Amino acid sequence: MADPSQIRKTLEITVPAAEVTEASDRAVAKIQQKVHLRGFRPGKAPASLILRLYAEEIRREVLNELVPKYLFRRAEEEGLVIVGTPEIREVHFAPGDPLRFTAEFEVQPQFELLEYKGIAVPYQEPEVTDEDVARRLEELRQQKAELVTVEPRPLEDGDFAVLAIESLAGADPPIKQEELTLEIGGEDTLPAFSDNLRGMSPGEEKEFEVRYPEDYGQPRLAGKTVRFRARLKAVRRKELPELNDEFAQDVGDYLNLEELREAIRRALLMERQAAAREEAQNKLVEKLVDMHDFPVPEAYVERHLESQVLRAMDQLEAQGLDPDKVDWEAWKAARRERAIRDVKASLILEKIADREGIYATQDEVDREVQRIARQERQPVAAVRMRLEKQDALRRIAHHIRTEKTLAFLFEHATKTTGD
Repeated sequence: MADPSQIRKTLEITVPAAEVTEASDRAVAKIQQKVHLRGFRPGKAPASLILRLYAEEIRREVLNELVPKYLFRRAEEEGLVIVGTPEIREVHFAPGDPLRFTAEFEVQPQFELLEYKGIAVPYQEPEVTDEDVARRLEELRQQKAELVTVEPRPLEDGDFAVLAIESLAGADPPIKQEELTLEIGGEDTLPAFSDNLRGMSPGEEKEFEVRYPEDYGQPRLAGKTVRFRARLKAVRRKELPELNDEFAQDVGDYLNLEELREAIRRALLMERQAAAREEAQNKLVEKLVDMHDFPVPEAYVERHLESQVLRAMDQLEAQGLDPDKVDWEAWKAARRERAIRDVKASLILEKIADREGIYATQDEVDREVQRIARQERQPVAAVRMRLEKQDALRRIAHHIRTEKTLAFLFEHATKTTGD
């Protein structure tokens, strides 16, 4: 079991009195220049008066200058890498005396890297069948389908109802749409809509209630019962294109249907290989974490959890939910063990990358910046400038390095067919 005391250090530090006096003199001179005391021209107030009137400010200036300087110098001498914010206590500060203080802090963990090549990991090369290709082709047909208005008749499953709809009660603010299209019996259509609309003919009007599920995507409707008035304007059916060479040419730059099938087969294989590889790499990392037993600095864990909180808050706001209603301390507590393992994994992968000389090249970072620029349809120079200001280029380089390290471990792993 990892001992937390291995990364918790305490140092008692003494600063020579001469340095304290020099720092105090600098603080006094600084204050002299900015304060205005009655009876004295700016900058001419006696040092003794400044020392008496501004003792606390002088103390703060001296400590802010000398404590970090001597703490980090001592830590460097002892080969300690401080993480997080040190706790400073037992401070002795008096004119003419050495400055003494105690610093307690966490340090970067030191651990022996165990053998990471040849780790057994389940992996099976994916396959793509003719049925898989046919399903993807059918998905493409559905995407290229057109909704065609049919002669007036009662709605049935598979039809698309074109409605004018408004809420009569239960919705705040009220709902009103002059043209809403719903698929009767469709997966994305609430059953209450399908059940009440089925059998209606164009021109008919009907009132009915819909109970929205508690986990409905729109928070303002989740768990609510809303009464609607709907008028059916038209009935439409989905018209699918034929699977032929013309369809293939319409989908993309393909000569014929067979070429499209082969392109689909290759794309599916790449997708499945990437997914299988990612799953294997995740299992490999879990094994590495299990192999290495060392304490993780609380500062790293808290930083990791805080970044997760920020992402979760952004997701809630994007869904129209209020992040302030979440007990974030409980949320973090529930994810703490996972965060510890994530931090351990990051430290292990970083150490492996150091040993193997794995780094992100400038070309790799440039390609990622170009990809982001294409995705955002922005000039590369503008995107690079923004990323530099956000310190995101460093994070991009770190991500690339991690991915290359995972690829290295996967390449040197022993692939097995079982779990």
